[in-house]
Amino acid sequence: MDNVNLKVKLYLESDKGKFMGIGVLWLLEKVKACGSLRSAASELGISYSKAFRMVQNLETELGVEVLERKRGGMQRSGASLTRFGEDFICLYDTFQRECKVLLDKPFYDFSNKLDSLLETAKKS
Repeated sequence: MDNVNLKVKLYLESDKGKFMGIGVLWLLEKVKACGSLRSAASELGISYSKAFRMVQNLETELGVEVLERKRGGMQRSGASLTRFGEDFICLYDTFQRECKVLLDKPFYDFSNKLDSLLETAKKS
C-alpha cells in the first residue's frame, strides 16, 4: 500500500496525565523565536490560557522552570527559555526524532507483509 504512512505521537506522562509532547515542543520553540508566550500561542492558533497551562504542567512535572517570564509594562513583557528550557527542548527533540527513525524498518517490514497479504486476499 503505497499511500499508507505511519504517524506516531510520542508524549511523556505522569500519574497526572500527559505533560510533554510535540505540541509543547512546538510551543517552546515558538516562544524562543517570538520572545513571548502570547505571540507563540497566537502563531500556533491556541489560546494564551492553554499555552500557559501547557508550560505550567511541564514545569510542575519537571520541578524546574523552562520559561523566564518578564512581567510589567510593555518594555518588560515577554518570555524566553531558561538555560534548562533550551537544553530540554534539544534533548526532547532528539529523543522523539530518534524514536521515529527506529520505527522505519518495522513499518517497512509491516507494509511489505501487508501488501503480500492483500494480494493473496484479492486472488482468493
